[in-house]
Amino acid sequence: MSGKGILGVLVLSSLSLLLCLSSAHSQKAAISKEQAACYQCHEEIKSLKAGTKHASLACSKCHGKLTEHLDDPEKLPDTNLELSTCGRCHASQYETFTSVNMKSKARVEKSTTTSRSPTFDKLMTPHGFTKEHNEPRSHGFMLIDHMLVDRAYGGRFQLKSWRDHAKAGKLWDIVMDTGKELPQTAKAANTVCLLCKTTDFILKWPYLGDPHPATDLKRAGNPAAVDMAKKYLKNPLGCIHCHDPHGAKPRVIRDALIQAVVDRGEGTYPYDREKSKKTTMEKIEFQRDGKPFRAIGLLNKPDSNLLCAQCHVEYNCNPGFDPKTGAPIPMDDRRANYFPWVNVFDLQNRYAEIGFKDFKHGVTGAALTKLQHPETETFWASKHERAGVECKDCHMPKVKDKKGKSFTFHGQRSSRYMLKDTCIRCHKYWTHEEAEYQVDAIQNYIRGKMRKAEYWLGQLIDTYVRAKDLGVGEETLKEVRPFHDRAHILWEWWTAENSDGFHNPQLARESLTQSINASQEGIKLLEKAIEEKRK
Repeated sequence: MSGKGILGVLVLSSLSLLLCLSSAHSQKAAISKEQAACYQCHEEIKSLKAGTKHASLACSKCHGKLTEHLDDPEKLPDTNLELSTCGRCHASQYETFTSVNMKSKARVEKSTTTSRSPTFDKLMTPHGFTKEHNEPRSHGFMLIDHMLVDRAYGGRFQLKSWRDHAKAGKLWDIVMDTGKELPQTAKAANTVCLLCKTTDFILKWPYLGDPHPATDLKRAGNPAAVDMAKKYLKNPLGCIHCHDPHGAKPRVIRDALIQAVVDRGEGTYPYDREKSKKTTMEKIEFQRDGKPFRAIGLLNKPDSNLLCAQCHVEYNCNPGFDPKTGAPIPMDDRRANYFPWVNVFDLQNRYAEIGFKDFKHGVTGAALTKLQHPETETFWASKHERAGVECKDCHMPKVKDKKGKSFTFHGQRSSRYMLKDTCIRCHKYWTHEEAEYQVDAIQNYIRGKMRKAEYWLGQLIDTYVRAKDLGVGEETLKEVRPFHDRAHILWEWWTAENSDGFHNPQLARESLTQSINASQEGIKLLEKAIEEKRK
């Protein structure tokens, strides 16, 4: 494919060309002539569109300056990445996506004495997440919240007005760069972070962020992330993250997921080979300057578990170090953009296999992993997943618009806010109060286990300090650190995962109780050494 192949997968836009045509017949003719001209070079687009609902859409619905491009292929056309473009035809989906759920509060810290993880700062020191670690809210805020969070850019980005906390929309209409860094912040953001916050990067981001002569974007640290945001970004994650605009098919654009499923051959459901055979992903590469540039993954059928897995997984998106050698792993290493694609019990081994850890604990020196938000891996093998339930059934249910027409709700809210359309739709014998009671019972139990796991991790750290102060040797201290690592992973998975165990209560219980066991085993080793030291 020529350099023009970068236009292979783009987003729908709107120009006035076709609107000026006076009849349906002339409009159809214009579309046919226009597409024929474009398809001379973009055969892959023709094959994607053939026989789909978007087959008749004119290229000018997506791109401007087509005449200039056809006259001189080096002059690339404009591409409209506005979410509202899709909203012109899919109004209900667009309106629900951009709606604000006022019940999902903004900037609720997970790591305070009254929240999900009260001893988080002690267990995570000195990681940047100790500066601010929040409960999630609607997708319409994801890019804005990313720029504002105190762990990302040193506090330099702030709302233009304190009244805009509930305002979703274009980034720079709401957020400003003060140029001033604040105390008690971190500068941990990098370009890979932004892959799940926006779709605006899609035409310029090379596969896995590898350097490529056709773009100035690549895996890079904080200053580059600032430059990227200012140069390229306006909108949050959009429709084309999950919907191919040409083929009108479900797709994946998150490169690390494509790598895990296709390149590494681990499949769409790595613990269920039969299900992986039924739900498949085809990797389609696009070239630029004669070299592979970027890729998409087309699914053979809709599967919201895979679409949501573009972001709702445990992944690495930052530099780290090799736990065996201690050598730093910078952003130019592919491990800085990596999906382990395993469950909580296999995670410690997977990171050992690739030789990566995020940080060393500030007290014990244990090499630890910073967990992200592993909703997908948590959901695997749960009762709901085994029963065929998907993410959309609980977070994007079918609802009716004002005219009574059914559509998929795109607000991605917790089912707690939509019990009638989610839980009660299957469990018809429940009232609203009974459904809420069932959810609370599961989450209350798991929150209790999370607190207990935190307590024993804290005890492990305190016992380590006592042992070190009493002169226990490095050999014993080193022996304890793998227990800290295991206990940490089996605990933090659940404070990072956002369902408080509801996505898989059995897995949560097993993991958290094993975390407690690991902490207690480490404590026993230390206490034995302390006792021997006192003799």
